[in-house]
Amino acid sequence: MSILRIDASIQGPHSASSALADIAEAAWLETAPDTKFVRRHIGNQPLPSDAWQHAVQASWLPEADRTDAQSRALALANELAAELRDSDGAILALPFYNYGVSQHVKIWFDLAMAGGSQGEKLLDGKPVILVTTRGGAYGPGTPRDGWDHNTAYLRRVVADIWGADLTLIEREFTLVGVNPALDPFKETAAAMQEAAHTAAAEAGRALAAR
Repeated sequence: MSILRIDASIQGPHSASSALADIAEAAWLETAPDTKFVRRHIGNQPLPSDAWQHAVQASWLPEADRTDAQSRALALANELAAELRDSDGAILALPFYNYGVSQHVKIWFDLAMAGGSQGEKLLDGKPVILVTTRGGAYGPGTPRDGWDHNTAYLRRVVADIWGADLTLIEREFTLVGVNPALDPFKETAAAMQEAAHTAAAEAGRALAAR
C-alpha cells in the first residue's frame, strides 16, 4: 500500500497541521506497518508560482513548439497528478491561512489538475485524511463566522472533484498560547486540540484497516 502525504505548513516544527498528520500517520503504520509513504512538503519546498501558467500553455501546443519552461512545467504537472493517481490513499495537511487556502496548496491543486485529464478523479474512492487548522475560531456565533473560505474549498476539490472518500479533521484556536489576546480561550483550545488528536489517531487506524 502506498499513501501520499502532502504538508503545506510554513511553521516548520511548530506546525499544528503537520502534528495532526503525524498522529494519523503513526496510527496508520501501527495498523498497516508495511505501508509506504510518498511525501511532498509544498510549504518547505514550494512549487514554482508560474508553473501552472506554463503547464496550461504547454498543453495547447505541439511538443516541438513548447519552450523549456513550458515543458518543465507540464512534466511537473504530470508528476503531481501521477502521485495522486498512483496512491492507494492520502494524508493531506493543509492549513488555513489568511481566511483561505494557502498559495502553496492552490498551486498544487492547479498543477495536479493540469496534469490529469479533463475531469479526472485523481483520488477516486480512495481513503483520504484531510487535516486543516485555524489560528482563531470561525464557527457559528463567533465574530468571524463565515470568514473560513478554506474548508469548503478543500472539500470541493478533494472529495467532489478528485473523488476521495474523505475524512476531514479540523482544529481551531491553534494561536492560543501564542497570541496573548486569545489567553481567555486556553481551556477551549486545549479541548479542541485533544479532540483533534484523538480524531486523527482514530482515522489513521480506521482507514488503514480497510
